[in-house]
Amino acid sequence: MPTISESNAQARLSEIPGWDIGEKSLVREVSLPSFREAVAFVVKVASVAEAADHHPDIVINYRKVTLLYSTHSEGGLTQKDFDGAAMADRKVART
Repeated sequence: MPTISESNAQARLSEIPGWDIGEKSLVREVSLPSFREAVAFVVKVASVAEAADHHPDIVINYRKVTLLYSTHSEGGLTQKDFDGAAMADRKVART
């Protein structure tokens, strides 16, 4: 799968509000009301990521969850990362 240039990725950020571009990854920090809800959110994201066979790096810091999408095998951002970010956003909307 081809990588997306940084300029193209920057232009596409409008498709996924709340996300930023980090070190060759899409990054979003989500704050939840409690630690339990943060973990429940991660389980929801993990379930659909597993079904898509594309997994984000996930950091849980009490009520804050940071998601990082990158296609490591390609060395940068691909369409899979934007798809994963959009999927995670749907889980945020349901939380």
